[in-house]
Order: sequence, then structure tokens, then C-alpha cells
Amino acid sequence: MFVIHASMECYPAAKTGGLGDVVGALPKYLHGDGDTCFVVIPKYRTKWFEVQDFHTVFEGRLEQGGRSFGFRIQQVITFTEGFPLFVVDVPGRLDRNGIYSDNASGFNYTDEIERYVAFQTAILDWINSFDTLPNIVHCHDHHTALIPFMMTSCPKYERLAKVPSVLTIHNGEYHGQNHFANTRYLPPFYWNSVGLLEWNGVFNSLATGIKAAWKVTTVSQSYMQELMYNSGGLEPLIIREEQKCIGILNGIDAEVWDPAKDPRIPFHYSSDSIQPGKQLNKKELCDLFKLDPQKPIISFIGRMVTEKGADLLPDLFAHFLESRYDVQFVVLGTGERWMHQRFAELGQRFPSKCGVKLEYNENVAHLIYAGSEFILMPSRVEPCGLNQMYSMRYGTIPIVRAVGGLRDTVTDMSEPDGVGFRFYNFNLEESIIAVERAIELFYENEKLFEVQQRVMNIDHSWNKAATNYKQIYKTLDQH
Repeated sequence: MFVIHASMECYPAAKTGGLGDVVGALPKYLHGDGDTCFVVIPKYRTKWFEVQDFHTVFEGRLEQGGRSFGFRIQQVITFTEGFPLFVVDVPGRLDRNGIYSDNASGFNYTDEIERYVAFQTAILDWINSFDTLPNIVHCHDHHTALIPFMMTSCPKYERLAKVPSVLTIHNGEYHGQNHFANTRYLPPFYWNSVGLLEWNGVFNSLATGIKAAWKVTTVSQSYMQELMYNSGGLEPLIIREEQKCIGILNGIDAEVWDPAKDPRIPFHYSSDSIQPGKQLNKKELCDLFKLDPQKPIISFIGRMVTEKGADLLPDLFAHFLESRYDVQFVVLGTGERWMHQRFAELGQRFPSKCGVKLEYNENVAHLIYAGSEFILMPSRVEPCGLNQMYSMRYGTIPIVRAVGGLRDTVTDMSEPDGVGFRFYNFNLEESIIAVERAIELFYENEKLFEVQQRVMNIDHSWNKAATNYKQIYKTLDQH
């Protein structure tokens, strides 16, 4: 089966979060299982792209809003992650120093709709030139959600109308909404299809994809249900399209996230050697942040935004840091400036109990997973969540708010074979109780070891998820 994945992110070329990890892993598992999977992303002007070699496979021109752009599709010939990676090179549109925002200023790009439509149109022009069409075109989030519409509603792509399309919603918070006049950036389309572009009076890319795609998936079963009552105004649409919607829990790349051979951590270990392995990595982590290896470490890795619940953490940390509890916290990530300031202040006030790095650093992230006892995820919204799976792979126990994929992957310690600590309401009181329970577990050595072994032995790899996607592809391809 021949599948093309269209996405703004793909690890390790371009990543801001879980989308990049998923698109960098799912095609690898499918490709290794006998399918042919292409991934196509924009060609950014970032460090990763500067050191790659490219081979041009297609050239064309885009007509957009009265302007004409030349573009190229190139294969990254130095990419060796297990599947072919292609990039769309549109000078003046996609060649930016950031994925969604300018790295220097931090501001989002103001020409998002032009960029995303140019990217999607170039992909379809390229596919339209194939002698043998793909069996499936798989789109990821609103940035590529117009592809299913254009495949069925633009005369230019009439040849692609019978190619099944899948749209995966990684984050339903972002719809790609625009003024309806911006539909002028699309290639000419049949006027009787114009209703597919509209939702609540605006041009809504995600809604268009939900309407036009043959199948809609999201990244956990619970999140699929949550979208029906909390999706920023799309609830009636998702309920209406429920029959073609399914939740498939993400996996993780078990080759990248493997403490037995991870090149990013100094000491390797397995579930049989977890105690000495984690202790050695913990010492390295403590040396980095000037912490005490004898005390528990609870860490947060991720974007400092309200969606991730990061705004709860400064007060939560302060509660413990200002009290009698012997506990330490580590923070790694970037986000809203006011949160940066609050975390920096905590690090300055409690330098021996609170380690803070306000940056994105993959090496430090791996060390935190290997050296911490607990990972904290207080998310308001968490479609799937990967950090809890990464942490468990390294024997690090999750403390989570029971929402979305966190609810599907973390059973509470009060249940048989529990693997973590859950709280339900987004408030300081419940999160404090969850952290207190984790601290208590730290000092129960035998039970802590038992839980660490248990979480390490859970299979969160892409094998099951890839099988589920493959079944969807086969069902659609038979139509």
C-alpha cells in the first residue's frame, strides 16, 4: 500500500510537539511492515535543513491571490529514519526560520493562510503528476486539512477525487479559521462545494477537513469523545460526522525512546537494572541542576502554555518548596513570558530544590526522563500525550490530570496494577494531593521499585496503533 503523509512537522527535521513525533514514527512502522510511506513537509530555513542534501523530483508554479510562485518538491537524500522524506520548497512562503512563528521575535506569521494553502496545493500538484496514484493521502491537523476538499472539489485535481483521504486531529484547539474572503487563495473549486469551507460564518480549515475527508481520526479514544462536547464550536459537526470518526491511541518510537541504548543518556539500563541505572542518571541530572540525589525529583517537560496546565505549576511548586516537604522540581521548556518569569523566580529563590531551564533541549529531556522519579502533566487539554509514555519507558512514574490520552494511558495507583497518580479537576488542591501521594511512594522503596518495573514493561510502541491505521487504510482502499 502506498500512503502519503502531509504535515507541518516530522521528527527530527521539524518538531514543536507531539505532531512531529507521530509523523516521524508512524510512517516508519508502516514502511517497515511492507507499505510504502512518503512524508512531505515544508522546507524551512532552520539549522537541520542547512546540513541536508536534497534532490529535486518535481517543479511547478502556484497561482495564488493574483501572484505566481515557483516551487520545488525535493527528497531529502540524507534522511535515514526509515522512510522517504520530501520537502516543499516555496521561496517567500515556507522558507522561514520557524515552523509557526518567527524564532527571533516569537510572533506568529501573519500570512498563515497563504503559507498553508501554498504548501497543500504544491503537494497536490506533485501527486497529480504521478503515474501511479497513492492508495491513501493522510493529512495531519488543520494545516493540511484542505487537501481532502481540494481533491474532491477542484477541477484541477479531478483525477484524485477517488483517492481516499484520512485526517488526523492531533490538536482540536486550533482550527485554522480565516475571513471567508481568503478562500481566494485556493485553486478554483466547484461553487456548489463552497459550503464545505464554511463553519459558523467563517472559513474554517479543520471543519472543512472533517467534512471532506473519508475518515477522521484523533490520537486517543477519550479525546475523540471529548471533542464532541469541547472542540471550540465544532461539537455539532463532530457529532454529525461521528460514524466516520475514530480514536486511535498514539504510540512512541521504541527505538528512539529506549533507556537500554539511548545515546542521549550517560548510563543505559533495562527493567532488570532499573535501580542502579536510574540512580546513576539521577546523579548526572542532579549535577546539572545542583540538586540532591537522595530526594525525590518531580519534573515537567513541555510548552509553558495554559493548554498544558503549566500555569498551575508555579503555585503548586511554591506550596511544596515553602513547606516541610523534602522534594525537588525540574522544569524544561519554553512558552508564555509570564510563566518564564515565575519559574525563573522559583529557581532563584530555591536553587537547591528547583532546577529550571527555559529552553527546548532534547538531550536534557532524555536525561530528565532517565533521572527523575516522577513526571508531572497537569494538562487542561491533552489529546494523547506522549511524555507520560516516554517517562514510563524510562521507569519514571506519571502524575497526570485524567483528561484525553492521559486518562487512557495512566491508571491510578489505587487501582490494581496502577501505573501513576491521577487527579480530575484542574485546581491546586487536587494537584497537591496527587504530588503528596507520589512523595509518599518515593519513600516506600520496594513498592517504588515494583511500580517502576511495571511501567517500564508496558508496550507503548507504535505496533498496535500502526496496525489500527493499516486496517483503516485497507477498508478505505476497498471502496
